[in-house]
Amino acid sequence: MKKLHLFDSVKKEKVVFQPIKDNDVKVYVCGPTVYDDAHLGHARSAIAFDLLHRVLKANNYNVTMTKNFTDIDDKIIKKMNETNNYLEEITNHYINSYKKDMNSLNILENTLEPKATQNLDVMIDMINNLQTKDIAYNTSDGVYFDTSKDENYGTISHRASDENSQARVEVNDEKRNQKDFALWKFQKEPNEVAYEAPFGKGRPGWHIECSAMIDKHLAYKNSEYAIDIHGGGADLLFPHHENEAAQTRCSSNQHLAKYWMHNGFVNIDGEKMSKSLGNSFFLKDVLKSYAGEVVRFYLLSAHYRANFNFNEEDLISSKKRLDKLYRVKKRVYALGKSVVNKEFKEELMNALNDDLNTAKAISIIDEMITKANDTLTNEPKNKNFKKELVANLEFIEEILGVATLDAYEYFQFGISPEQKQNIEALIKKRVEAKQNKQFDEADNIREELQQLGISIMDTVNGVVWEKL
Repeated sequence: MKKLHLFDSVKKEKVVFQPIKDNDVKVYVCGPTVYDDAHLGHARSAIAFDLLHRVLKANNYNVTMTKNFTDIDDKIIKKMNETNNYLEEITNHYINSYKKDMNSLNILENTLEPKATQNLDVMIDMINNLQTKDIAYNTSDGVYFDTSKDENYGTISHRASDENSQARVEVNDEKRNQKDFALWKFQKEPNEVAYEAPFGKGRPGWHIECSAMIDKHLAYKNSEYAIDIHGGGADLLFPHHENEAAQTRCSSNQHLAKYWMHNGFVNIDGEKMSKSLGNSFFLKDVLKSYAGEVVRFYLLSAHYRANFNFNEEDLISSKKRLDKLYRVKKRVYALGKSVVNKEFKEELMNALNDDLNTAKAISIIDEMITKANDTLTNEPKNKNFKKELVANLEFIEEILGVATLDAYEYFQFGISPEQKQNIEALIKKRVEAKQNKQFDEADNIREELQQLGISIMDTVNGVVWEKL
């Protein structure tokens, strides 16, 4: 099997992955600012780094996967003013909403999920440290980081000297340099959310949160690099990740991460979205019409670094591709498993170890499906093949996080609980009719189910059904 190669955003090339320490891997992914529902951009990033999590585990690494929640921010304060709700009411609501959506996408649980408001102590300590070194300084509205004191500033994004890239940096005449950024923002209004600090009451800037939480929860203290991998969306490379790296370099004399990874953007193609979805960017709206696994499979179909043009036409095509995988799963329904086919596993892992090449991985699965259908048709009594196929399918579940559902339940998506109750009642009635040798009645019920758009199949494990 090929060694794991990842594209490093700083080096701008694929490199062989080598952890800092033995088989342990520490990953930190920038999580959401929790003031609104998760959108497709959040889904894309979560799936990309969940895939990384799964591939690292499949390579026998012990993974500490960390994703933070930014639960204090200008946007959250604005939401508080709009809704008259407390900060915790808003942030807890959207954290729970985010987790629910991530669960729908089969995102593995994170090892750690630190919140900014629960880690203020280490942020204050880091700012104090930077002030002692005269790398941080006060203005009338906050504490700022002096970028001129960091000779390596700009080495992460290679964009810090680009005037056009300064659009996301606050303009302030009191700053020593226009590239300087806020570490701490002083309280503006008496009733505004604020926290006590030796340099003034206020709240942390966005960038300090991640540097401080990495230092507190993950960092190797006597190492050139604090963690193995830092990830996030491509939009975070500058200024967010550039500023994080600068803070850590100047505070602890460490490089923040050995490897930097970034996923591409998601664009909405309004011309190819249905009226039901509209041009909504919210994940919850897509999940009303499509199972989370369908959305996951669709987003996996393109390489994680590529920008993704999301449209319903392609989503439907992708679903049909996933349907084929589930139809194979139906053909070996409720059968035992043996061991994954060695050649299939190696081929799939080689694709994913090549910087998470999902397009190639899915084409390998497509080929496996075609061959499996041929063998199942030509050799219906080949039990060894069937058991191996079940193991192959379980490996796909494990490594890609798809085909995890019951083979028949997958085809039941969109059926309401009330409709399911009615279908189950009709199936029970049909079973009783057959037991009483009322075969005409049983046939009539089958026809009634077909008119409802339901197909049934009698198996050794009972009656199973799906949407036609």
